[in-house]
Amino acid sequence: MGLVIGVIGESAFTDAEHDALAEEVGRRVAAAGAALICGGLGGVMEAACRGARGAGGRTIGILPGLERAGANPFVDVAVATGLGQARNVLIVLSCDALIAIGGGFGTLSEIALALRHGKPVVGLKTWQATRGESAAPVVPVASAEEAVREAVRLAREGR
Repeated sequence: MGLVIGVIGESAFTDAEHDALAEEVGRRVAAAGAALICGGLGGVMEAACRGARGAGGRTIGILPGLERAGANPFVDVAVATGLGQARNVLIVLSCDALIAIGGGFGTLSEIALALRHGKPVVGLKTWQATRGESAAPVVPVASAEEAVREAVRLAREGR
C-alpha cells in the first residue's frame, strides 16, 4: 500500500500565500508517489488537491456533510460522512503523516488528534505546539519542498 499524506488548513479564510504553498505541496505529494487526503472542501484543501491532480496524483476528500457533490472539483474520491468536524478523526487516522498549512481552530484540532494518535505533523506557517520544556511535536518547516520531504520521511519511518 502506498503512502497517504494528509494536508490540513483553513477552508474559508485563506490567503494567496497559503494557497500557493498548498498547491505546491500538492504537486510535491503527487511527485513523491503518495496519495493526498484532506477535508475535501475549499481553501488550502482545494489548492492542495489542485496541485496534486495537476501533477497526476490521487486525491481523497473526507467531507463533513452528507453529499459527495460538496467536494472541491479536484477531489478524485469523495467520502461523505455527515460527521461535521468529527470527520477530522477520519482524516488523521487515514494518513501516514500530516502537513498543516496555516489554519484555524479546526486545523489545531486535527494537529492535536494526530499527535494523540502518534501521527507525525509537519507545520508550514501554522500552529506550534510545545510540551513544557521538550521539543515541539510539530516539525516546523519553511517551504513546501521541505514540508513534503519531511512528511514522506516521517511517514516511512513510522511504517
